[in-house]
Amino acid sequence: MEHQHETYYVPEQSKLPIFASIALFLTVFGLGNYLNELSADKDGSGFTIFLVGFALLAFVLFKWFSIVVDENMRGLNSAQLKRSFVWGMGWFIFSEVMFFSAFFGALWYLRNMSLPHLGTGPTSELLWGGFQADWPLMVTPDMAANGEGAGVFGPEKNMSNPGVGNWTGWLPFWNTLVLITSSFTVHFAHTALKNNKKGGLFGFNAWLGLTVVLGIIFLILQVEEYLHAYQHMGLTLETGVYGTTFFMLTGFHGLHVTMGTFMLLVQWLRSVTKGHFSHHDCFGFEASSWYWHFVDVVWVALFIFVYIMG
Repeated sequence: MEHQHETYYVPEQSKLPIFASIALFLTVFGLGNYLNELSADKDGSGFTIFLVGFALLAFVLFKWFSIVVDENMRGLNSAQLKRSFVWGMGWFIFSEVMFFSAFFGALWYLRNMSLPHLGTGPTSELLWGGFQADWPLMVTPDMAANGEGAGVFGPEKNMSNPGVGNWTGWLPFWNTLVLITSSFTVHFAHTALKNNKKGGLFGFNAWLGLTVVLGIIFLILQVEEYLHAYQHMGLTLETGVYGTTFFMLTGFHGLHVTMGTFMLLVQWLRSVTKGHFSHHDCFGFEASSWYWHFVDVVWVALFIFVYIMG
């Protein structure tokens, strides 16, 4: 019996992985030096190295993805290769799940194990008498023992839930509404593409464009929230462990929203200017939409555990 074997396209050799490694090294090395320079309050070349590395990385990724897209448009990608793309994106999203799980785990540990331990027992009274183990923790035990932080930070100066009746003036509520809406619009875009409807008011391009706009609105609202926290509440990365966990979780999520918005913008530009994507060949868009849904789910978890329960 004769077996039919699928032709598997093997791309030609490329120097792009080497340049990508160099770019990543420069980006991380430059950022690390820049942060050290900030903490030491001195000028240096860290930020310049970071910008050079980031620019090189952006160029390499643009070139690399352009080659992959061109290969697919020429029909060189086999079904087996396309399945490898799906698995690759799946593992990438799984790694992001583990990334955020670490931060949520740290938040749970601080609130449910570390903080109660600090605030109870004879050791607590002996080392830092008068310390209140309340969450949000804005004043550390050492600050309380030395009389620091009083009147500057406090449980009222946080971004927690002000009550359902006050949600209309609460930026996290509007951010949640915007991001959940965007999850629906990207789904509508996918449905329109599956129905071969790319143009028109309710077509793929319109829904995807609206999703990109909602992503940008979310980022603008988050910048406004950070300005409010810094300028009006005195809430910074150094405002106790609450400030640290708040900005780490929401800041990294904001970075992921930026990445997701850019990914969807690229897919929209491909569709509008190049006519890419059809109902049977749209992995670039589908991968971006999976990532966007992941970002939405993470925000819902943030809204519940950082804002509502915070």
